[in-house]
Amino acid sequence: MAGKTILILGGGVGGIVTANALRRQLDPEHRVVVIDKRGEYVFTPSLLWVMVGWRQPAQITKDLSRLLHSGVEVRRAEVQEIDPERSVVRAGGEELAYDYLVVALGADLAPEAMPGFAEVAHTPFDLPGATALWSALQGFEGGRVAVLVAATPYKCPAAPYETALLLDDHFRRRGMRDRVEMAVYTPEPAPMGVAGPVMGQAVVGMLQAKGIAFNPQLNLTHIDPAQKTLAFGNREPASFDFLAGVPPHKSPRVVRDSPLANPAGWVAVDKRTLATPFENVYAIGDVTTIPLANGKPLPKAGVFAHGEGETVAARIAEAVQGAAPRNEFDGMGYCWIEMGGGSAGFASGDFYAEPDPEVPHPRAGRLWHTGKVLYEKWWMGEGLARTAAGLGLRLGSKLLGIPASL
Repeated sequence: MAGKTILILGGGVGGIVTANALRRQLDPEHRVVVIDKRGEYVFTPSLLWVMVGWRQPAQITKDLSRLLHSGVEVRRAEVQEIDPERSVVRAGGEELAYDYLVVALGADLAPEAMPGFAEVAHTPFDLPGATALWSALQGFEGGRVAVLVAATPYKCPAAPYETALLLDDHFRRRGMRDRVEMAVYTPEPAPMGVAGPVMGQAVVGMLQAKGIAFNPQLNLTHIDPAQKTLAFGNREPASFDFLAGVPPHKSPRVVRDSPLANPAGWVAVDKRTLATPFENVYAIGDVTTIPLANGKPLPKAGVFAHGEGETVAARIAEAVQGAAPRNEFDGMGYCWIEMGGGSAGFASGDFYAEPDPEVPHPRAGRLWHTGKVLYEKWWMGEGLARTAAGLGLRLGSKLLGIPASL
């Protein structure tokens, strides 16, 4: 049997999990190739810790090749064209043929899509933004702090609410919380609304317990940097002295320009198999759109990219080995919610349940914050550090029903 070539576009969570799973399951004559424009991995769940000075950038970044199993090829190049009709990808000026393709290019930040955002808002949604936000906090001595969701969809549904809670914690540690007025503004009807009303009510309760106002269902039209105001189409403007926000998101241009994209620019896939309409082409993670039974989309979150990557790797391996692919993605997901003060909330559930996802009230406490620290060490560690963290995470995963594989 001639060796097959599997191209994986993107070296984020989904790309890493897919590549490592394929390398474990396939014989060496089959090539597993990851194409990533940076060749460097950033552990995005820890960006919020960079935002408040708990981590330095070097602690949450690593050369991509050090997170991939031996035998996985890494090409540092920007993907310039995806042609699923000819089964080729152009990257770094070179045309590459594939037998199987996995698109895991994520979602791009698009601050320019909201007038005024880039000029005045700080964002923890990428490493430069989180670093700049921490720097800006050093000169802030009090006033009105707005945490803004500029538009939906966006990745990591808990992040804006974690941002508010961690900023609250930061101001308390500095002894200046009494000089700060805090509010969250979002177009969503409730925090993490896809997970259901129980989750939304729990997060609103977390905010209210810290004196953080929650303002939902707001249609942001623009931000006035000079006046420092948020302009909405359905209520009076809100003023701020310090603005931390989630910028609009969009799919990568190479995806939007490809036959894979739907009218909104995202890749529609089968929710169980992650297959696209093109033969042997899959898409996973934030670049996809998957409607749930209630009509809402599956959230863009690393946990789903992880599970989808495992499913796609298994299906490709089965096909390469001559078997009918049987593995399916089950829609299970989980999430930590940093609350500050060394505590975190944690919830897991079935997002494919009908008629609505089944996600219970989050558990909260210092144990769950420790669990997130352990998760970070597992992802970023090597050798004994990874082994030790992995043992703890695998024990926790058996109790919680979450994936624990790289």
